[in-house]
Amino acid sequence: MKRIIGGIVDWLVDEIRRAWQALLNWQTWVVILVLLVLGVLVYMVSRLALRTDSILTFLHHTSANCREINNGHIIALFSGMIFFMLGSVLTLGELQRHFQARKRRMVHEARQAMAAVIGWGGLTVALACAALVFFKNYCR
Repeated sequence: MKRIIGGIVDWLVDEIRRAWQALLNWQTWVVILVLLVLGVLVYMVSRLALRTDSILTFLHHTSANCREINNGHIIALFSGMIFFMLGSVLTLGELQRHFQARKRRMVHEARQAMAAVIGWGGLTVALACAALVFFKNYCR
């Protein structure tokens, strides 16, 4: 029994040591920053989106004065949400590819990956900002 508990404790200490080493890398902090920016955008859009929910409005749980959203707007917002998620995943994947290419000193591939990070990241942020503008104009 002591051998099992000792093995678990050794494994846990080793995992904490590896996590600490990862936090010392600047690449980890860049990824955390990207995730934080995307998370803040998701929070802001979802906070405004919940104001338009017809069930919450019917139950008087929201104090916003929003117009009724038609099917075209719902489809556009749903499609935008899907492309936002795909863009987020592609941004993080290209960022990882950029870090790997820099580590291996492959300059051309690192530049291509950074261009893709800027492109996909810009598209993702633009979609979130478009949703924010839509909800801000839709609700007063």
